[in-house]
Amino acid sequence: MPKNLVIVESPAKAKTIQKYLGSDFEVKSSFGHIRDLPKKGMGIDLTNFTPEYEVSADKKKLVADLKASVKKAEMVWLASDEDREGEAIAWHLADELKLKPENRKRIVFHEITKNAILKAIENPRDIDQNLVNAQQARRVLDRIVGFEMSPVLWKKVKPGLSAGRVQSVALRLVVEREKEIRAFVPKPSFKVEGIFLNNEKQQILAKLKKDFEKESEAENFLNLAKSTEFKVLNVETKPGTRTASAPFTTSTLQQEASSRLGYNVTTTMRLAQRLYEEGFITYMRTDSVNLSQEAINGAKAQILSEYGENYSKPRNYTTKSSSAQEAHEAIRPTDFSLKSIADAQLNKLYQLIYRRTLASQMENAKIERTVIEIGNAALPQQFEAQGEVIIFDGFLKAYGIVKTEDEDDDNHEKLLPKVSVGEVLDYKNITATEKFTRPAARFTEAMLVKKLEELGIGRPSTYAPTIQTIQNREYVEKKEIEPQTREIVKMTLGKSGIKKEVLQEKFGGDKNKFVPTDIGEVVNDFLTNNFAEILDYGFTAKVEESFDHIASGDQKWKEMMTDFYSKFHPRIEDVEENANRANGERILGKDPKSGKNVYARIGRFGPMIQIGEQDDEEKPKFASLLAHQNISTISLDEALELFKLPFDLKDVDGLPVTVGVGRFGPYVKWGETYISIPKGEDPLSVDQERAEEIIREKNLADAPIAQYKGEPVTKGSGRFGPFIKYKNIFINVPKRYNFENLSQSDIQELIEAKLEKEANRYIQHWEKEKISIENARWGPIVKLGKNIYKIPKKKDGSKYEAEDLQEVSLDEVKKWIKAQDPKAFAEKKKPAAKKAPAKKK
Repeated sequence: MPKNLVIVESPAKAKTIQKYLGSDFEVKSSFGHIRDLPKKGMGIDLTNFTPEYEVSADKKKLVADLKASVKKAEMVWLASDEDREGEAIAWHLADELKLKPENRKRIVFHEITKNAILKAIENPRDIDQNLVNAQQARRVLDRIVGFEMSPVLWKKVKPGLSAGRVQSVALRLVVEREKEIRAFVPKPSFKVEGIFLNNEKQQILAKLKKDFEKESEAENFLNLAKSTEFKVLNVETKPGTRTASAPFTTSTLQQEASSRLGYNVTTTMRLAQRLYEEGFITYMRTDSVNLSQEAINGAKAQILSEYGENYSKPRNYTTKSSSAQEAHEAIRPTDFSLKSIADAQLNKLYQLIYRRTLASQMENAKIERTVIEIGNAALPQQFEAQGEVIIFDGFLKAYGIVKTEDEDDDNHEKLLPKVSVGEVLDYKNITATEKFTRPAARFTEAMLVKKLEELGIGRPSTYAPTIQTIQNREYVEKKEIEPQTREIVKMTLGKSGIKKEVLQEKFGGDKNKFVPTDIGEVVNDFLTNNFAEILDYGFTAKVEESFDHIASGDQKWKEMMTDFYSKFHPRIEDVEENANRANGERILGKDPKSGKNVYARIGRFGPMIQIGEQDDEEKPKFASLLAHQNISTISLDEALELFKLPFDLKDVDGLPVTVGVGRFGPYVKWGETYISIPKGEDPLSVDQERAEEIIREKNLADAPIAQYKGEPVTKGSGRFGPFIKYKNIFINVPKRYNFENLSQSDIQELIEAKLEKEANRYIQHWEKEKISIENARWGPIVKLGKNIYKIPKKKDGSKYEAEDLQEVSLDEVKKWIKAQDPKAFAEKKKPAAKKAPAKKK
């Protein structure tokens, strides 16, 4: 039997490490944390902030297996990751497995290579309690903030909402940016550009150094330029350099993977985790740009081999942040001789990391910048042409050109023709084009990560889950903003004179950027109004500094918690008692028909318009907002238009046609069939002709594409992607199939797999009662009709296993449903029979 037991966090890592250790070692995985705060209840003793940890039900068997392995081993090596979270995992393992100090060793490594693992075995240490306490402080503080602030939102805004220390600040950034964009007033100006020709008829594109504020000023300049002789006033050539960026940290990797590969933060971290666990890169949660001497030497050898000595420039980088602590090294390849890996998706990210690290150890690129000044002393402004030529590519050979947001594309690698001072130039044309100032851009995921890092909010391990949380909570969304159109003036001076034209310009459109939802704005406004300190950027950064002080042993974590809670809890009580309810309500004006107030607000089912008061004798009227509308910006006229929905059109093929808006957006209803109106199309614009076209398209899409056992098979695309339909069963079609050209064997395979899955779906089914216990993607559930209910835990706190659920009685299941929905089995009252009107005498 192996004398040594090594416990790591993931099975992939265990598999890789096992290859490097001999038969004296057995490597097992804890699958992350084996215990945590309970899912129900706060799980913290607020008198002294002691956490009440428990082994989660799905980890009990794993813990039992680990305990059995511990008994057989002479020494247990705790090899979880080297950050605070990893240190806490090691501590929980030691405590739960009852490991004695003499029978346990803590080892850390920032790359999974044979040398790193063997070196770690040779240099063990004990568990660092300061790092553990820093993790506990974060976990406990965030649990308290979430558990005490969220119920306030339930009471004051809407049930089911949540708040969190970092997620609420991230939401605030997105909301404030959107409000800034709405309040922005664009200012016009006129940008003047000219195309000039030298003696050899070579073109030089130049821009006027300063824009004109008024159209009349730009026109006067063109009139003046019409009869002016243009000369080269000055030519200036300066040598310059471009310097390679530092190796990747977690944040910069997320940003670069977004801009170069189009990956979101979650995808980047998932792929980076795999690269690390399979031994290809160093630890991927780090805010250090430092490289080990071993890495510098490895990069140098590869550069000398591939590019030559003149490309090599070994250097190290220092981290600007004083709190950088998550790991000892930047993200880099573990082996520079490995230029690519087999897995295509992993290889894209690996290549990015490989080239960035290699480039950081290469010579600067040498460039030559040329500036040509063109004009005449008689003109109030002069033109300037800029160009840049790469003399020596240096690190660009490996990494390419990276443009920053404020750099002009026209200045990159644009070779200007040779000219001399005093040389007369002819103009081909000079244009003055109206331009408008633009507001700050909406956040992409990468931009939001960068902003959080700049403000000192969160740490490398928190960016991805924070951004995912605010999307899961439906506080922000990535949606397409349709551009608006405006007129711009363009004046062109040619040889025949000045031509003026009015052009159409699109502006304000956006794709794949974060936009706050209505509920997100209401939640943010309530929290910033009532918990200003918690959502203050400086306060959140200060809390991160406190965690750093705890990690270094300079602060006691429970003292920090006592100080925080003594101010936080009274504020919770005050807001709960005295704050007004919030639903984002705006009075838009009066309904011209009834004279009643028209409101935009958050309702039970989302953003809506209300005509009339809640306590009026006549019930108010309600209408849901369309996807592109917002309660903060909708006008009275737009709101009143919504009450035209639903409306009826003429029958089609003997079936009634209605246009309306439902839970899943705008639709055309034909008979009993609901057909979604294409995204971005206004349902109020759907007339008889368009409705018939939508119905025809639906019928065409529903036409059978094949037969299976004598029954037709159709296909379509819905909320969850492409599907085929067989006997009222909808079957999702995965990406590995060619949806446009499904073969008969593909269809048979998909249907049979679905039928087999359906056969195994029911754990129990009471058809008469319309009640069932079923297997869902996230585990067993209870269904009553179309309603879904959770399965509670057993009395001992453990989860029901599938075999347990097969023995549960119908009465017990009804109790579960009633506990979550008291009205579930209430009998619906029949409407009272109308009395016949009294006959007139």
